Amino acid sequence: MDPVVIPILVAAIVVVFLVAATVRIVPQARRYNIERFGRYRRTLQPGLNFVLPVADRVNTKLDVREQVYSSDPKPVITEDNLVVNIDTVLYYQITDPRAAAYEVADYLQAIDQLTVTTLRNVIGSMDLEGTLTSREEINARLRAVLDDATGKWGIRVNRVEIKAIDPPNTIKEAMEKQMRAERDKRAAILHAEGERQAKILTAEGTKQKDILEAQGTQQAMILRADGESKAVELVFQSVHRNNADAKVLAYKYLETLPHLAQSDNNTFWVIPGELTEAVRTVTSAFGDRSAMGSPVSAEREDPADGDGTPPDEGGAPEIEADPTLALDAAAAADEAAKQAAVAVSDAKAEAEAAGEAQMPGRGRTSGS
Repeated sequence: MDPVVIPILVAAIVVVFLVAATVRIVPQARRYNIERFGRYRRTLQPGLNFVLPVADRVNTKLDVREQVYSSDPKPVITEDNLVVNIDTVLYYQITDPRAAAYEVADYLQAIDQLTVTTLRNVIGSMDLEGTLTSREEINARLRAVLDDATGKWGIRVNRVEIKAIDPPNTIKEAMEKQMRAERDKRAAILHAEGERQAKILTAEGTKQKDILEAQGTQQAMILRADGESKAVELVFQSVHRNNADAKVLAYKYLETLPHLAQSDNNTFWVIPGELTEAVRTVTSAFGDRSAMGSPVSAEREDPADGDGTPPDEGGAPEIEADPTLALDAAAAADEAAKQAAVAVSDAKAEAEAAGEAQMPGRGRTSGS
């Protein structure tokens, strides 16, 4: 080989090495910390960068995107002396690569330990129930403490979330029993409320039904009483218009008496004392009519001859007409009519009094 070619090749290799050592290509969302002779020089930004070969070197390569760090379950004691295991999730982002590389040796371990100590301080002032129901408060307090402590490390804590809170198994069983009892209590309350509403609605329906039935009965009794009143009024007007005498009224009274016992509400029937007077009046009325129809006052025909000679002594004696008999019969008929009218009025009064005594409810309803 030509002795001139060897130095050229060596020089070419050295140039390529120097170029490769000088050029640094940084990917997007990455940061490279450059040290020159062991001292921090600068941080390379994404893109093409040039450094001094041999003198400069890359110390740390950092990712400035938001990252997630999930810690292992840590035992924490609550205020009521219960040990619970808490898992946390941390969302952080590197804002200063130089501080993240040179201000703390291992920022992840530092954040983890700071999270545990902060949790123990926060949870130690709460009981178990407060711990389970105050996650937002715990997250806010954790974020405030971590953001303040990690700021000088070049790290910003965006969010801190509690992933799980695991109480002991005995506490879990007690909580399940409590939740079951609470659900049973709510179910019993809802069932009782449902029965209460059902009974109220049933009572309201029964009340409305009774009211409507009472109103219907009242209206029916009022209409029936109006009808009976109008019928009695028509009968009364017809009697007075036709000028019916006491004999007809006495006869109608006797005709109506059997119907008084046909009512379902009557348990016994009282026969008025004026019944005999009414019967006597009707009997005398019919007797007077038969007497008036017969020729009582007429003289019997004379069986004698037409010569005017008196009959034999053995014949029937002649009955002379007495004009006072007709007047006595008429007076007796008038007196009987008056007694019949009085008997009818007394019978009606007694029937009404007996009806009101046996049916006080009907009397009050019709009276209203």
